[in-house]
Amino acid sequence: MITIKSAREIEKMAASGAVLAGVHKGLRDIIKPGISSWEIERFANKYIEEHGATPSEKGFEGYKYATCVSVNDEVAHAIPRKELILKNGDIVKVDMTVNLDGFESDSCWTYAVGDISHEAKHLMDVTKKALYLGIDQAVVDNRIGDIGHAIQAYTEGQEHMGDVRELIGHGIQPTMHEQPNVPNYGEAGHGLRLRAGMTITIEPMINLGTWEIITKEVADKSWNYYATADGSLSAQYEHTLVITDDGPKILTSQDPEFDKDYLLS
Repeated sequence: MITIKSAREIEKMAASGAVLAGVHKGLRDIIKPGISSWEIERFANKYIEEHGATPSEKGFEGYKYATCVSVNDEVAHAIPRKELILKNGDIVKVDMTVNLDGFESDSCWTYAVGDISHEAKHLMDVTKKALYLGIDQAVVDNRIGDIGHAIQAYTEGQEHMGDVRELIGHGIQPTMHEQPNVPNYGEAGHGLRLRAGMTITIEPMINLGTWEIITKEVADKSWNYYATADGSLSAQYEHTLVITDDGPKILTSQDPEFDKDYLLS
């Protein structure tokens, strides 16, 4: 079922999104060479709880953590690990979902660890731009396929990178995973028509090499995660947004100036 959110519900989701954005902003000062990925988890947990919210991923389908922390060729769903020490040149994706007073928000961001290569920086720039190209298509009377087509045409057609197929965006609220599915690829003019009040995530995962991914296990075999099939770097950016009659509005913005055209009035 796809629910149309009221103005009050959207405001509540934006409050949840502000907590989540605060975690991401704080991580800018935390993520550096020499820390373990567990320190990311510890910071996120503390910040979320201190702001009266809860990490939705913790306990979901057996998952034990507030964050997914995926490094370099790890595409998504990797766990924070005390033994994984970030080194200069790494890129790290931090994905999390926050619940504040019953309202969900979901966002992933990619961070540079120290000084990164030109190709890693370009991958991050392309992936972030792809997110916003998709957001620009999230307007009333467009279709789901318009979002994915804009992302795929840019990342694969223009930049010749790999646009992951198996992992996609989704509707959000009242739970963190709702209908509709929001692929990062597709055909323009195809799929569900978008309506004002729909809340979705858009979350392109882009690889420097192939779009194909494989499943891997953590060392103790307690969890599976995804990595690029060819070992190439992968980046991801994700926002939660609401479709309105005044265009798409981002509910997890970290930068009011950069996002000034996408904010609720």
